[in-house]
Amino acid sequence: MNLHEYQGKEILASFGVRIQRGVVAHNAQEAVNAAKRLTADTGTGWHVIKAQVHAGGRGKGGGVKLAKNLSEVEEISGSIIGMQLITPQTSAEGKKVHQVLVAEDVYYPGDSEHEEYYMSVLLNRASGRNMIMYSTEGGMDIEEVAEKTPHLIFTEEIDPSVGLLPFQARKIAFNLRLSGTAFKEMVRFVSSLYKAYVESDASLFEINPVLKTSDDLIMAVDAKVTIDDNALYRRKQYAEMRDLREESPIEVEARSVGLNYVDLDGNVGCMVNGAGLAMATMDLIKMAGGEPANFLDVGGTADAKRVEEAFRIILKDPNVKAILINIFGGIVRCDRVAQGVVDAYKNMGDSIKVPIIVRLQGTNAELAKEIIDNSGLAVHSAVQFQEAADKVKEVLA
Repeated sequence: MNLHEYQGKEILASFGVRIQRGVVAHNAQEAVNAAKRLTADTGTGWHVIKAQVHAGGRGKGGGVKLAKNLSEVEEISGSIIGMQLITPQTSAEGKKVHQVLVAEDVYYPGDSEHEEYYMSVLLNRASGRNMIMYSTEGGMDIEEVAEKTPHLIFTEEIDPSVGLLPFQARKIAFNLRLSGTAFKEMVRFVSSLYKAYVESDASLFEINPVLKTSDDLIMAVDAKVTIDDNALYRRKQYAEMRDLREESPIEVEARSVGLNYVDLDGNVGCMVNGAGLAMATMDLIKMAGGEPANFLDVGGTADAKRVEEAFRIILKDPNVKAILINIFGGIVRCDRVAQGVVDAYKNMGDSIKVPIIVRLQGTNAELAKEIIDNSGLAVHSAVQFQEAADKVKEVLA
């Protein structure tokens, strides 16, 4: 689950991480009031107006601007709220901005001694350990830094049995070429950041940039945070932060009926039980010359109602030209799945206008094939993987 910048900063602050302070606003007047509050609390006269959407590169799309007075706060926030913000990480149509973060200006006028760093905490899947990735090149796209100057990216892996050790935090501060007060500040920053990552059950904390001010304070100026969906049952305070407006409407609907669905850009819909089989099915589709339109795991209870819900979700994508159902009948019997497919097809009537290939293997697979073949519906049955691939190629031709 992705969070907005202001939400990520709230979590960071709760773990003692120094942040660039700000107030979220939903219209221009709220933004002006927020700026007044910040001026009273921090003494700042300038404010940074930041669009709050789940996408990076907001500044490149005009979603981050500096306001030097209250009139500019009102004008800029009014122009950003409601806009379709297009960044390198959004689709061509962009994302609508519903709110902005009015933040204090932490770059002191005339300050040439500040420094910006990049830092993130994430899981290194190759080693199975958490990792802190950091660089002296803050404020830049980390992908560009990795491509052009990979020697400027450092990593520190953490042993899960002992956690982040003090010498590792000091090593990070040393590699960032810090000393004195700034060195000690960075050690505290890294320790608190890692604690926030672990205790919030996050899968990503990315701070870009981490700022060292001219008076040697270390703070998070931005925050990109992703919380592990599987941990939300015990992090209800974070679950309440979910902004459904930022997520795919189809994925939101699928989640509401208990389906594991991820929207993709292809032309063949997938309905599968089990994540591993779903991945193999997506590979099968590509080998047959198609592109998967989705990842959809119906789970172990593929009855008529669940299959019908899955059909409706898949068919909401206008790019779907065919649907491949690939079910392994272990816990669930294949004949029950086949009957579910037939019943769902009949219930939906003329709304299904694309060819359907059904491959059922496992318990009662032969009986399931008979049910499909004798249904009189425009459903193609398959037994082997290659046979299913050939039928996908055939219907796409």
